Amino acid sequence: MPVERRYFGTDGVRGIVGEDLTEGLVAGLGRAFATWSGGAPVLIGRDTRGSGASLELALSAGLAAGGSEPSWGGILPTAAVALLAEGAGAVISASHNPPEYNGVKFFAPGGRKLTDAEEAEVEALLEVPASLEPAAERWPEPDDGLRGRYVELVVERFGSPLVGLRIACDCANGALSALAPLAFERLGALVTPLGNEPDGTNINVGCGATDLGFLAQTVSEGDFDLGVAFDGDGDRMLAVDAAGTPLDGDQILAILALHLQVDLVAVTSLTNLGFHHLMAERGVRVVTTDVGDRYVLEALRREGGVLGGEQSGHVIYLNGHTTGDGLVAALLLCGALVRSGEPLKRLAATMKRFPQAIENVAVREKELTLRVREEERRLNAELNPRGRVLVRPSGTERVVRVLAEAETQEESERACSRMAAVVATELG
Repeated sequence: MPVERRYFGTDGVRGIVGEDLTEGLVAGLGRAFATWSGGAPVLIGRDTRGSGASLELALSAGLAAGGSEPSWGGILPTAAVALLAEGAGAVISASHNPPEYNGVKFFAPGGRKLTDAEEAEVEALLEVPASLEPAAERWPEPDDGLRGRYVELVVERFGSPLVGLRIACDCANGALSALAPLAFERLGALVTPLGNEPDGTNINVGCGATDLGFLAQTVSEGDFDLGVAFDGDGDRMLAVDAAGTPLDGDQILAILALHLQVDLVAVTSLTNLGFHHLMAERGVRVVTTDVGDRYVLEALRREGGVLGGEQSGHVIYLNGHTTGDGLVAALLLCGALVRSGEPLKRLAATMKRFPQAIENVAVREKELTLRVREEERRLNAELNPRGRVLVRPSGTERVVRVLAEAETQEESERACSRMAAVVATELG
């Protein structure tokens, strides 16, 4: 079970800048992390949000106060920091959240995300300073060469010939804006970049993995083999087929599991039942974790696997990497498409996707009662093996999330409604 923490959430610390996330808090986190890491050098990357530069200064001041030497990579995707840091790493980003948000996430030396327990240890060292040393001249200029090194590494390790493949590439006006089109072009693809003009205020706005509408329309009205979309810090990737029909992370992961011929895949409890059925048919063992790509990573390391992911588009491939990487996932998906000679629609159809219904129930208390658990068990026994119900308290909000899957949308919505009614009666 996840360890209780005040500031750290599913992926680092996030909040609205100036409200939940202040320069003082970021500096305090930097000092706490430096103390926890024993003064390890820290490579800092950030996404394209306008607040990134000032938070970079605050984080650097905190790290230095704790005994770490910060270096700046400038605008870098999260996975690049994990891959390139010679010591520890830190990323200033709120990932897929809107522009008014920002955040900080840390990597231990070796590019490993912190566990819940380690984040709790960092929090125990946290003291928010009353003032900061703003002296920007103390810090080195960003190492612009890191972006080129990152592209070279992912192309070499995860790329394959894509000559003539027609790709629309939506970069979410984020950290991959200058890098993803370049990587595809080096492999011979014909690339149409979208969402690649960041201005500090437009990250994830009407584009990218959080809003596939622009990409889907572009692909459906053009002449493309597929479209790919990233989130703001580049660690998530979703896709659309040649008709503009979206694929979620479960479908992408299913394609890659068969293409890469793995014998184990790690997923979360939200992964579609159709994925589990397909993997069972193909003899692939599935390990299921709590929601969050960190838990998928931990399961892969524990079980000796290399491939895992989430429905949201986090895809993790550890053969040559340390963490999830949206660009790597896109390169692997395009490679599978070229190698198969099949259109993406046909590859996606290999997995029968069970219709899902989701309801967030506002509650007074998130502790699930005996009656809720009994109803969940009863519905699962009734639906098995053609469906399921999952009841999960939110980690950040006072809501309980109800997910139902079945062979038809009507049946999944009926099961979800029945389960949600019991949750509302018991906890609402």
